[in-house]
Amino acid sequence: MSIDVHHRLASLSLSGTPYDIGHGLGRHGASLVHSHLVKTHAWATVMAFKHDDRIRVARSLVEERYPLYLQELSGLADGLGLPFGDVFAWNCRGDVWAMAPDGCTTVQIPGPIPLIAHNEDGDPGLRAGCALASIIPDRGQPFTAFIYPGSIPGHTFAINGRGLVLTVNNIRSTRAGDGLPRMVLTRAVLDCPTIDAALTLLSEAPRSGAFHLTLAQVGQSRLVSVEFTHAHCSIAEITAPSVHANHLVHARMTSEPQIITGSSSSRQERGHDILDANDGPPDPLRILWDRERLALPIHRSQSDDPDNENTLATAVFKIGKDSVDWAVYDKAGSAARFETIGTKTVTM
Repeated sequence: MSIDVHHRLASLSLSGTPYDIGHGLGRHGASLVHSHLVKTHAWATVMAFKHDDRIRVARSLVEERYPLYLQELSGLADGLGLPFGDVFAWNCRGDVWAMAPDGCTTVQIPGPIPLIAHNEDGDPGLRAGCALASIIPDRGQPFTAFIYPGSIPGHTFAINGRGLVLTVNNIRSTRAGDGLPRMVLTRAVLDCPTIDAALTLLSEAPRSGAFHLTLAQVGQSRLVSVEFTHAHCSIAEITAPSVHANHLVHARMTSEPQIITGSSSSRQERGHDILDANDGPPDPLRILWDRERLALPIHRSQSDDPDNENTLATAVFKIGKDSVDWAVYDKAGSAARFETIGTKTVTM
């Protein structure tokens, strides 16, 4: 893998129509997509599925239910200078291929001021094209999200204009089917006004692949964990400090067929070991920056990571009564790269 641990996370601001936003995202990521992504095993594997019936059904469903996101994807393809079919298939990667290189670890700490913290793990070769994007669409909710080159927003970590916080973990389900792409569903969550609206959307939609989401919202003490697959959707209120890696852990979901990698299992176990040994309030950064298990650490920076993933950013969201204070770190042990207190954002 190509490792550039010194690259600082960029910021990006976009506004306009769905096509305009997609086009801006495409132009931002085009260089990395052409120099790296389209040359990877992951890209080649997904392109082998681009004429699959699941992709055809997914495109039809997006056109019917979420035409604005189809326009965003169209703009993304044009901005990247790639065929629409290729870009649409790439944004269905986890629906057709269980081993797509999208990782992540989330820490969930309930209380009067709930806290969500999240490691965004992905292909380290894309690091230089990632960004924290602030987006104001002419229709739908404004939001800020971590973005990857070549992908629509919503499948990483984000906060929208209604103070709805979303973090997403890859689930390697082996029972995908016809339905909406999981990345389109989480893009739709960014347009939801409330947690309950997001839960209704996720539980009622025809789903293709699988994801785990943690949801919270300004003014509420709720922390909600959602695991969904093609067949089932499980919703659980978080009542004790928890960690979630890249496999299904809800009691009603553990019988679902899935691939649990060594890294995901190790991160889940190590995170809970730290929580169990903790006497006071948990420090989420201590968990997410932990490297105690040298071969399979929570914070991932090895050039030979077995899942081909590294930690590209860490986000911490503190959910208050009137505002969400949040910070994004692009290096373990460093000061925040971006920090938002109330409505004021500072780039470090």
